[in-house]
Amino acid sequence: MNDQAVCCYRHPDRETGIRCTRCDRPICPECMVDASVGFQCPECVGSGSGTGHGPSANAPRTIAGGVQTADPRLVTKVLLGINVALWIAVMATGTVLLDGLELFGRAALSDFGPLEGVAEGQWYRLLTAMFLHQAPMHLAFNMLSLWWLGPPLEMALGRARYLALYLLAGLGGSALTYLVAAPNQPSLGASGAIFGLLGATAVLLRRLKYDMRPVIILLVLNLIFTFTWSNIAWEAHVGGLVVGTAVAYGMVHAPRGKRLLVQRLTCAVALLAIVAVVGVRTLQLG
Repeated sequence: MNDQAVCCYRHPDRETGIRCTRCDRPICPECMVDASVGFQCPECVGSGSGTGHGPSANAPRTIAGGVQTADPRLVTKVLLGINVALWIAVMATGTVLLDGLELFGRAALSDFGPLEGVAEGQWYRLLTAMFLHQAPMHLAFNMLSLWWLGPPLEMALGRARYLALYLLAGLGGSALTYLVAAPNQPSLGASGAIFGLLGATAVLLRRLKYDMRPVIILLVLNLIFTFTWSNIAWEAHVGGLVVGTAVAYGMVHAPRGKRLLVQRLTCAVALLAIVAVVGVRTLQLG
């Protein structure tokens, strides 16, 4: 047997590449019990044991260490509701609300009007642009993608980690757009967070050793559309994809003993990188 082989903790003579999504111990096919995400070992299924101490110590855990919940779609529903609500509000108010929330580095409302934008300290635009759509098809495509990609990730990561992933991916897309795009080019960056979820899905499927071909095909098709269709903010797509993939990798591959520390550091590094990009661009425009 290979010295580097990983064997089932209940059957030491059997090599395996699968781990229990609750306790992270290696398990062989005989010990695998189907779960909502991945597989669990018989001990975790029978006892509901988790890791750690305190009131939630015995709660079922996700592959990333989060607590499993009764409704694994709650955060996804809230995010979807915010996106739809803002789209309705924009449609009802014309460009007034859109002008105040969309992303651009620096622009003047008129020839004699004041400069405004992220460079003038309107940092909130990096966040609000993540929830904006203008065309109905843009909204429909992104919300269908969110509904398809979001729940499995929310179930696998847990609510807090999933929300952190979504926000960091969206901010990563906004930051790259701010850095690369023309200062007066408006951008609606909702797709950045969606691309982040797409990258995270690929990471999760690889971690669980599932068939990655469907998500890879979907990712390639989306990248083709990104760089061939006109009026698409490719910067938001690429920025969201890179940040979402990196954050998801840190979350699902964090060693069990230092899982929370590694996950927090991963999110902190991603946020610091975003802040650094925004800071550099602001200095350039200043």
